Amino acid sequence: MSPQPSESFEVPTVDITPYVQGGGADDRAKVARAIDDACSRVGFIQILGHGIPDTVIDGLTAAVDDFFGLPMEVKREYRVVGANRGYSPPKSESLSLSLGVESATRMNDFFEAYNVGTEARSFPDLDLSEDDYGLNLWPDVPGFEDRVQAYYAEAGRVARTLTRIFADALGQPSEFFAGLTDHSIDVLRMNNYALPEGTVDLDGDLTGMGEHTDFGILTVLWADRVEGLQVLGRDGIWHDVSPLPGALLVNLGDLTARITDDHWMSTLHRVKPPVVDGRIRRRRSVAYFHDGNVDAVVSTLPEYAGPNPYEPVLVRDHIKAKLAGSRHGKKNTAAEREAARVLAAAGETRS
Repeated sequence: MSPQPSESFEVPTVDITPYVQGGGADDRAKVARAIDDACSRVGFIQILGHGIPDTVIDGLTAAVDDFFGLPMEVKREYRVVGANRGYSPPKSESLSLSLGVESATRMNDFFEAYNVGTEARSFPDLDLSEDDYGLNLWPDVPGFEDRVQAYYAEAGRVARTLTRIFADALGQPSEFFAGLTDHSIDVLRMNNYALPEGTVDLDGDLTGMGEHTDFGILTVLWADRVEGLQVLGRDGIWHDVSPLPGALLVNLGDLTARITDDHWMSTLHRVKPPVVDGRIRRRRSVAYFHDGNVDAVVSTLPEYAGPNPYEPVLVRDHIKAKLAGSRHGKKNTAAEREAARVLAAAGETRS
């Protein structure tokens, strides 16, 4: 008999207003304790009090709609081969391979995306390579760049606020994460689940976005309140997750799990096609990936190290291996712990 989802599973909700608006020490300590609890039990958090104006989010979603509403032949003009920038058409990626796991359906992920991010020239005093940071390609869509940049700045502020909370929650100096992220290779990925709306008979288990963990420090996610996102709980069951009204979803990436030797969880998640009552519904999401400095070495904190801690890793090497899996079809052989969890959820063992 298949295991049943635990009724106790939830994504904890944390209001970070005391950090955003300069609350007192007691209020900030309460937030830090709640974050520690959420990160150690689930690895996903519903964030309220983030302070992003509704007008900025409305501008972002309008920009997303304007771009993805273009004809496919126009969108394909913005594809950048070999870079984490520009347009990715449907079925051009396979995120399960970033963990070294092949999807049972052998199908690439059925979503389209557009990526922008921090450029090397954003840090003129540092000798950074465009091979690591990339140049943005902005589509010729009126107001697209301005609206996306406005949200990008706000999401980055939220990410940096969260790393200050993380430092407090882990008992580290308040600027602990700043040393790992002061020239972080951040990326904003706008996703559109591109199956046409309407009634559909699915032939097999179609994948919207395959099971994966995120690569870096943390991810700030805006998403429609449409079914599709699923999180793998400690019970080995995939649970549906939808953002609360006005909330952002935040999840930890692999590098934070390494820092805490999995005391804090880089949680596996996936997106199933948004099929409700036999009909496909459109789903959009926008993820801000706060991934760390390309030249930083991430090690486990001594006070969290278990008997078999993670080996130190250069952020550049870690990101490169993950992207080689998702975009170039090469299994990531350095993701043994994550791959084991995927296979256990599928009732398989790894040879």
